Amino acid sequence: MMVGRYSRPNMADETNGVVRYTNAWLIDVDGRPHQGDFILHPNGDWSRSIGDEDVEFQVSGEGRLITRTFQNWHTHLAMVLNRSMGEGLPLMQWLEQSIFPTEKGLTPEFVEIGTRAAVAELIATGTSFACDMYYHPEVVGQVLVETGLRGIVCGPITDGLTPNFEPGSGDALRHVERLVRAGSDAPNRVEYGIATHAVYTCPEETLKKAADVANATGCTLSIHTSETRQEVADCHEKHGMYPIEYLDSIGYFQEGTVCAHCGWVTKREMRILAEHEAHAVHCPVSNQKLATGGTMSYPAMMEAGVDVRLGTDGAASNNALDMRAEMKAASLIQRHDHWDATLLDPIETYELGVRDSKDWVTWDLNDIRMRPIGRDGRRLLANLIYSNANCLDMWVDGQPLRREGVTLSLNESEAFEQLEEAVRTYYSHV
Repeated sequence: MMVGRYSRPNMADETNGVVRYTNAWLIDVDGRPHQGDFILHPNGDWSRSIGDEDVEFQVSGEGRLITRTFQNWHTHLAMVLNRSMGEGLPLMQWLEQSIFPTEKGLTPEFVEIGTRAAVAELIATGTSFACDMYYHPEVVGQVLVETGLRGIVCGPITDGLTPNFEPGSGDALRHVERLVRAGSDAPNRVEYGIATHAVYTCPEETLKKAADVANATGCTLSIHTSETRQEVADCHEKHGMYPIEYLDSIGYFQEGTVCAHCGWVTKREMRILAEHEAHAVHCPVSNQKLATGGTMSYPAMMEAGVDVRLGTDGAASNNALDMRAEMKAASLIQRHDHWDATLLDPIETYELGVRDSKDWVTWDLNDIRMRPIGRDGRRLLANLIYSNANCLDMWVDGQPLRREGVTLSLNESEAFEQLEEAVRTYYSHV
């Protein structure tokens, strides 16, 4: 299988990456609708246009809503290869019988193909950033670089599960550390980090060594944390502490550590997360699909001062990488679980999904799901989050990755065909 590559234009041949939209709607992080002519700057700022600015791109905004791009804080991008695999199984059975055995046949080529398909889905659904945790991170990082997205690519060092590395050898961590120190070919958009899968798959020595490297290099640490009741119970039985308490006790946490799931977390653990300025990533669709039983308590996290983000998890456990569906699920499950319809209103939900975004995406207002707009555009945000819409344009770092509903930074049809062929080969041994 030959994998096609897209070459982004040489930045030296481009002008300033400034975009003007005329007669459009725009909603920034504060959720307030604006209407008129706008300048989108490559650094992520925007301003009203007076019509005489020097711009590289001029676009009619008629029938378009401009918003910040979504940020997906927990992914396993190449697991698009495993989409709809092992349906109907509980988490541990799903992992041990369906996912882990299959991943023993994973190759860099499969990861590249799966990641390209994932990138196509991210762009088509308005997401410009992913914090990824998967094998062959150098391949994942290069795909993100080539296709123009942003990301933190965390290479796994889980003892005994990481393909191509001998258990206990330390080679996986040394490999990831080399990636972190070397950096990507687009350091302003893509960086490498370290992924320790979970407390039940990583020996204490592995967790400590990962933390030491992260401390020395300043890279991001990523881990699945307190996803199931069984994980929490087993950790307490073994260490006399719950997972986040245990990680804290061994000096694991660095500033900005990414903790995925956090569905079974005590208030004391929430305070620990806040103290270390960790990111707690709410993945409501994946958790509900795998029936983990515990839901992150958003109000309690807010009270403790924890920085909460949203993530889809992989397309295997979620079936999608669409952050709009994740935002809707997050809003609904928090209201349902806490008997409080005021939680995560559209503005707060949107802010959660776009936090730290520097980029822009436009949505088709001629999509019936975006109507009615309402007086002063007041219904636009709720329509987008709860009803969905077609993605027309995406601008990352001042460059167009999608225009008029067509992705430019990769060939979608080619990516889909390669995915189908890869899956036929990938599963031939299972």
